Amino acid sequence: MGKNLKEAMKMLEDSQRRTEEENGKKLVSGDIPGPLQGRYENGCAYFHEEEREGLAKICRLAIHSRYEDFVVDGFNVLYNKKPVIYLSAAARPGLGQYLCNQLGLPFPCLCRVPCNTMFGSQHQMDVAFLEKLIKDDVERGRLPLLLVANAGTAAVGHTDKIGRLKELCEQYGIWLHVEGVNLATLALGYVSSSVLAATKCDSMTMTPGPWLGLPAVPAVTLYKHDDPALTLVAGLTSNKPADKLRALPLWLSLQYLGLDGIVERIKHACQLSQRLQESLKKVNYIKILVEDELSSPVVVFRFFQELPGSDPVFKAVPVPNMTPSAVGRERHSCDALNRWLGEQLKQLVPASGLTVMDLEADGTCLRFSPLMTAAVLGTRGEDVDQLVACIQSKLPVLSCTLQLREEFKQEVEGTAGLLYVDDPNWPGIGVVRYEHANDDKSTLKSDPEGEKIHAGLLKKLNELESDLTFKIGPEYKSMKSCLYVGMASDDTDVAELVETIVATAREIEENSRLLENMTEVVRKGIQEAQVELQKANEERLLEEGVLRQIPVVGSVLNWFSPVQALQKGRTFNLTAGSLESTEPIYVYKAQGAGVTPPPTPLGTHTKQRLPGQKPFKRSTRGSDALSETSSVSHIEDLEKVEHLSGGLEQMTLEASSTEGHSGAPSPRHTDQTEAVKKGALRPEVDHPQVEGLESLR
Repeated sequence: MGKNLKEAMKMLEDSQRRTEEENGKKLVSGDIPGPLQGRYENGCAYFHEEEREGLAKICRLAIHSRYEDFVVDGFNVLYNKKPVIYLSAAARPGLGQYLCNQLGLPFPCLCRVPCNTMFGSQHQMDVAFLEKLIKDDVERGRLPLLLVANAGTAAVGHTDKIGRLKELCEQYGIWLHVEGVNLATLALGYVSSSVLAATKCDSMTMTPGPWLGLPAVPAVTLYKHDDPALTLVAGLTSNKPADKLRALPLWLSLQYLGLDGIVERIKHACQLSQRLQESLKKVNYIKILVEDELSSPVVVFRFFQELPGSDPVFKAVPVPNMTPSAVGRERHSCDALNRWLGEQLKQLVPASGLTVMDLEADGTCLRFSPLMTAAVLGTRGEDVDQLVACIQSKLPVLSCTLQLREEFKQEVEGTAGLLYVDDPNWPGIGVVRYEHANDDKSTLKSDPEGEKIHAGLLKKLNELESDLTFKIGPEYKSMKSCLYVGMASDDTDVAELVETIVATAREIEENSRLLENMTEVVRKGIQEAQVELQKANEERLLEEGVLRQIPVVGSVLNWFSPVQALQKGRTFNLTAGSLESTEPIYVYKAQGAGVTPPPTPLGTHTKQRLPGQKPFKRSTRGSDALSETSSVSHIEDLEKVEHLSGGLEQMTLEASSTEGHSGAPSPRHTDQTEAVKKGALRPEVDHPQVEGLESLR
């Protein structure tokens, strides 16, 4: 009986041990718990702080797997058959250099795969070209080792054709690694086929910290491999307890959010992207860079307006008569406007998390990636609607500025004294420089006189309180000062603006010359006065004699025979620029009037503006008191009112004189005359035109 009980206890212990081993296997090499359960089967996890560290360890694992003698012979094995790592042209900047530094490989081991140029997205890897590169490397005796694909590129969030790439990697025995923000959509119920194909890859790197708004959370690299010894050598597994604690912050955060909280945050970010994308489709002059399937949680857009003869890169029908310089100028102009739009939107809607980036093929664009920012900034659907409203409010200014650039350039080039500066990085209507008389056009060095004129010009223009913004700074290709004119609206009068700039600059230059000339005249006058005063002193000594200069003798002599000498001095007339004697002042006890000073030079840019009209604005209609033709007729009406008021005063005076000759005036006439003099009673007006003039008065 005791023997049977002992065997039963042993069988129970063996059964319990087997159960624990099976559970341990499921925890180590089973399905990944959480949202990816059932999607990435038989995978292991490696937690790391640096996002690229997991990929470096995967490369080491691939090297140990393909080179069996690498542990013994080391890099001598790689010398005979060089490994090749394939990266997309749309990969993260600096990723290839980081891998080479971590693995100790030369840069020729990297192969940059270009993106599509003819068909498909311009941010997806060209599969046909990749296959050609792999064949060429095999023929040269190289070993295709690893391919890094993107499930959401770092720039625009486009996904490579991972299914086709997986087939190509299986054909040539290449390790396939996938990374990107679109991997977060694997937690949702509906996943696009291109992203779902990432579950069949050999490894993937995920960053749940930015996706869920969790700080100090490590990244995770999932991989599939059956040899624990190689994973230990590659550094993907460790026996140290401290390394195992890296996953603790992530585990605690996921336990706090729960499965529903994780799915809700990712779903909310994707809904924000779809909401913005659908709204921007209805906005004119906004170009959206979307891929074939609407699966990316990243929206990239830019402002673009087609003008006659615009950049053929952005138009469906190329314009053959455009020069490359014109093409580049159009491209840089749109880039500058998009940078300005991005800065304005970031200030107006900070919760949107917009970023401005430069793409090689498309230029400057704006990126909305709520999956990386919404959880931290708390972006809501109302913020997306506000962002769209702000974009629509800025579009008229962008469109008018782009259209007025050519008109501003023509006006400046047709105005003497102004030089148009082609600055592609300025988002305004243009840059202009005033060429003064002493401007040396052959040098690119700074010009102090020009800086002084432009500083005064900036101050004068800002005092006008117009809607335009002005600033000064060095020229795009030299150190000379220029005037930068900002964004403009549709009612901006470019001709008046250019005329005001050149007239004000000339006025400042003439005033500066007048001041310099006056300074020189005063200096010469002082020197001349000193010479004449010295001569007058010598003449006085000759007239008085030597005896009068002796202290005691001169005093006695002056007491007996005083000298009646006139006080002589010199006065400098600033108006006439001449040196005159002060004798008439002491004789007549008055200073002469002198010559009338010349009038101060004034600019010819003064323009009659309507009441309430700001500078550089075209005159508008709509007031009942204004004429239907133009503001000129309004000024004529004002002159007629003044003439009519003068006539009324003359009639009042004549009536008073007539009553004085005819005898005593009647009380009624006296009261009317007094009322007209005081302005309290106006003459009766029957004609409607006269009534309109009275209302204007």
